[in-house]
Amino acid sequence: MAKELTSRAENYSQWYNDLVIKADLAENSAVRGSMVIKPYGYAIWEKMQSALDQMFKDTGHENAYFPLFIPKSFFAKEAAHVEGFAKECAVVTHYRLKNDGKGGVMVDESAKLEEELIVRPTSETIIWDTYKKWIQSYRDLPLLINQWANVVRWEMRTRLFLRTAEFLWQEGHTAHATKDEAVKEAELILDLYAEFAEKWMGVPVLKGVKSPGERFAGAVETYCIEALMQDGKALQAGTSHFLGQNFAKAFDVKFVTKDNQQEYVWATSWGVSTRLVGALIMSHSDDNGLVLPPKLAPIQVVIVPIYKKPEQLDEITLEVDKIVKDLKSRGISVKFDNRDTHKPGFKFAEWELKGVPVRLAIGPRDLENGTVEVARRDTLEKETLAIQDIAHKIENLLENIQNNIYQKALSFRDDNTFTVDSWDEFKDRIEKGGFVWAHWDGTPETEEKIKDETKATIRLIPIDGKLKEGKCIYTEKPSQQRVVFAKAY
Repeated sequence: MAKELTSRAENYSQWYNDLVIKADLAENSAVRGSMVIKPYGYAIWEKMQSALDQMFKDTGHENAYFPLFIPKSFFAKEAAHVEGFAKECAVVTHYRLKNDGKGGVMVDESAKLEEELIVRPTSETIIWDTYKKWIQSYRDLPLLINQWANVVRWEMRTRLFLRTAEFLWQEGHTAHATKDEAVKEAELILDLYAEFAEKWMGVPVLKGVKSPGERFAGAVETYCIEALMQDGKALQAGTSHFLGQNFAKAFDVKFVTKDNQQEYVWATSWGVSTRLVGALIMSHSDDNGLVLPPKLAPIQVVIVPIYKKPEQLDEITLEVDKIVKDLKSRGISVKFDNRDTHKPGFKFAEWELKGVPVRLAIGPRDLENGTVEVARRDTLEKETLAIQDIAHKIENLLENIQNNIYQKALSFRDDNTFTVDSWDEFKDRIEKGGFVWAHWDGTPETEEKIKDETKATIRLIPIDGKLKEGKCIYTEKPSQQRVVFAKAY
């Protein structure tokens, strides 16, 4: 296959872009900063979506859908929120085109909207305007709603999956009678995101809260999970926000309590997006292509026949049909690649590039010996196994691969996590990448100076870490605990 990749060591950024395109995951579109997600890439997103959707439903959440267009006036109701998104908003000003007299079209200036519409960058405002009609009494709470949608944030520097002008995501928006209930909801979702990242994606994550400077616009607290990519940069893999009563007050969403009192509701919002596909690629893949965890691989097993004569393929197909039926009965997705337009070597390279966890090869000699060659994508190891009970062996192998991928990523993170106590040590370490635990005096001024001088940001403040006092690496002022710094996507 003429699909060689740039190596990670040579140019990690180019390797990533090459891999996304050559593995047929996505490509750039005619619209600047937007992407076309191709069938194979979308299949990975569908697997993610399916797993997360079930997690949400298992914890009492329901799906709904809200408008793509949001009146501009809605954003003015929550000052911090509009300030956080103002520079990224796409604005609709007209509703009609007309012939320009030259064989083309132009905006009809007479068709100007009375109020401009914002193309959804996030849905808090339109949803809380709606919740005002839905919530009257404590009997209407909690309201646990999620939506799967697209959003637009007019990014200037884009990269496929990681940062695009339009992307796909889910966004949960919940309303509660008490502060404690809302905080518990935000923490519950954080735990769900962490479980999904580790058990499905095979990506170990740290859990914590954002510093005020990194907090979601309009939130009281932002909870997050952070993952470490192979180039030593951090990636925010999911966020869950406790919004307090900010949006309820902005949109006048009150409820009658059991004591017959009027109170504002308490809110959360939370989301993950198609950037998780980028996280998956950068966490596990190698210079040969994608490495996909079996739980999220669109094709878990591919079978390649080795033959010279059509009658040999017929004999192989009879045996393969039994294997395919057995694998499918176990819920394993399998593809029999019997294309006669490509040679086995091409197919091997193609499915290796696409990260299929297990590849089987069967030829006439295998039929005689009752064996099959089994290759695993994560380690590139091959072994010859008896065809008898092969589906059961593959089932166990897929579990082993899923676990191995996670353990490998965990070992990488552990090897690239450091603790520093001085500014010189910090500057040296942060330049080399990885998670760096260091003391910070808690002020936004110090946080900004560290960012300006090193490009490193506070990725999270641990929520389950024990407080241990020390001195800020930058100012040497007192600090209650270490926080996690890294350069990030």
